Amino acid sequence: MTSTPAPPPRTTYHEVLANPRFRLLFVTRAATITADSLRIMTLSVLVFATTGSPLMGALTFGIGFLPQLAGSMLLGSLADRVRPRRLIVAGYVLEFTSAALMGLAHLPVAAILVLVAVVACLTPVFGGASNRLVAETLTGDAYVLGRSLSNMSSSGAQLLGLAGGGVAVTLLGSRHALLLSAGVYLVAAIAVRLRLPDLPAPDLPPPGQGSERGSDRGSGSLVRHSWAGNKGLFADRRVRKLLLAQWLPSAFAASAESLIVPFAGRRGFPAGTAGFLLACLPVGMLIGNLVVGRFVRPATRERLVATLVAVLGLPLVGFVLNPPWAVCAVLLLITGTGFAYGLGLQRAFLDAVPEAGRGQAFGLLTSGMMTVQGVGPAVFGVVAELASVGAAMALAGLATVCVAGYLTRESRGSRLTPLTSAGTG
Repeated sequence: MTSTPAPPPRTTYHEVLANPRFRLLFVTRAATITADSLRIMTLSVLVFATTGSPLMGALTFGIGFLPQLAGSMLLGSLADRVRPRRLIVAGYVLEFTSAALMGLAHLPVAAILVLVAVVACLTPVFGGASNRLVAETLTGDAYVLGRSLSNMSSSGAQLLGLAGGGVAVTLLGSRHALLLSAGVYLVAAIAVRLRLPDLPAPDLPPPGQGSERGSDRGSGSLVRHSWAGNKGLFADRRVRKLLLAQWLPSAFAASAESLIVPFAGRRGFPAGTAGFLLACLPVGMLIGNLVVGRFVRPATRERLVATLVAVLGLPLVGFVLNPPWAVCAVLLLITGTGFAYGLGLQRAFLDAVPEAGRGQAFGLLTSGMMTVQGVGPAVFGVVAELASVGAAMALAGLATVCVAGYLTRESRGSRLTPLTSAGTG
């Protein structure tokens, strides 16, 4: 009589955090996201206070997202061709330099937006290298839990940055608040430089061996290599659908998020309410990722993708009624939990992309998401100018629900299977 083999033990968050390389990347990423939130909160409030325009406030919120696609398309292959420690450190140093410049120099609004956009062009390269290291360090469900931990830390870091942003601006002033964020980037760069091993890139030989490919690393080759890699990713139907499934819901939610400051201003909410409302989203994200990542089994996570996308969008529809701030807080909290939909797509995306090009694939995923999150605030900012801020936020919610409906229809028609199963599209 043969006995049924016991299922493999479930991976725990403790086991994931016990990995020193992941722990270093996890902590430095959380710290720099806190700095990002502090910087974005400071600039968004300042620009809206200066111009009084919801469109300008939304553009300030999203300008760091929009240019990332260009950087990924032209430079994305660097994430797989340069030693990851060098890239990650260079990224943090660049962020430090830009934040310090904005804090020390009295730049006009247009110059600030241009500076943020220029830095954003290189962000996919640095982020792709970091995400590729995580994928190499963690395997199986440990990778999904690692992404869950990263999402939760992102939520907590955003909460800290947004909550601390108002306090920092009040106590230190906007210039010193920007310098504070610059200091965090500098500390992260030093930590990675000292603690992360100088690992080779996938197509570099180990230290001490020569490279026969050095002559093929000019800027022209880099652009061609990056462009060809991205074309290959888009040509794969399964990869393409997985990219869109991760991009669109987040883009619509970010559009609504970018209008929270103008919404609070137009409604005459008490001082500090905008920061509190912005913080409700990351709190919801923290709760959603904790519950779905820790207590929901992998197969169930994948089946819940469309449902969680609907949870992401439905509460935003209520903003058309211009509810009081307490109701707004509850709606945004529920909306935040829906961001856990991404956990159901992580393993499928990792399986779908070629191993040698993971850095570029992660860079494309992030840059595409940031780009649509940059376009969305501009589009819905125009709607807010023409109609009302609440109506624009509700429209973003309806668009998210439409994406959930599409995913549900695909699933019922048995066409969603390639998204969540192994194999190529």
